[in-house]
Parts: sequence; C-alpha cells; structure tokens
Amino acid sequence: MARNTIQRQLIFNAVKTLNIHASAEQVYDYLTADHPSISKATVYRNLSQMSESGELLNIGVFDGAVHYDHNCHNHYHFICYECKKIFDVEADLTDIFDRTKNQEGFDIYNTSVSFNGICWECKDKLVK
Repeated sequence: MARNTIQRQLIFNAVKTLNIHASAEQVYDYLTADHPSISKATVYRNLSQMSESGELLNIGVFDGAVHYDHNCHNHYHFICYECKKIFDVEADLTDIFDRTKNQEGFDIYNTSVSFNGICWECKDKLVK
C-alpha cells in the first residue's frame, strides 16, 4: 500500500472535484493552477497506484488517454462521440454476469462495459 501523501490526497480530491472521469492530463492541469510544483510524473504514478489499490477506478482508454473515476461502485459508462464526455450509467447487468459465469464456468475477476453514442446535449445541437 502506498503512503497517503499530500500529493496523493490532492490528486484524489482533484479527480473527485472535477467529476468528469478525468484523464491524468486533466488532473495535472487542474492541480498545477494552485500547486505549480507538482510534477506530471507524480500525477501519473499516483493515479496508477490508486487504481491498482482500488481507491480510483481506471475506466479505460477513451480518446487516447486513460480516464479515472472516483466512484468505485459497480456501474458502467456512456461515452459521447461528439463531445467526448463520459457519463455514469447505473444499470443492473447481473443476468449477463451470471450467465457468462455459469455457462462456461468462467472465474470473472473484472468487468468493463461501456456504451457509445451521442448524448442528449449533442443530439439537440445536431437537430437544430
């Protein structure tokens, strides 16, 4: 377990405050406004360590960068093709999980489900 340093707490709080499923670059840009001495390597290293320890959720690579979520409960994501925003999706996919596990006898350790399309804001803009 990594030490709970001031930088680590700042990085976690940045991910939580941004609340946008931030990439390391977004976290770094946010933090350097008030803490110009924090290094990019520190941000990347701590985000990686926090996702490995379960403090943050690594939701995968979207638009060329790994994104992180402070909500570590079981949920899914919708990624808009237009604005590139990532939205939380609260859904119960227990049936799919159970069928996959039971059908072939798999041991499932992790799941990753995301939905892709156009969000309602972008859809409104395209219609106008």
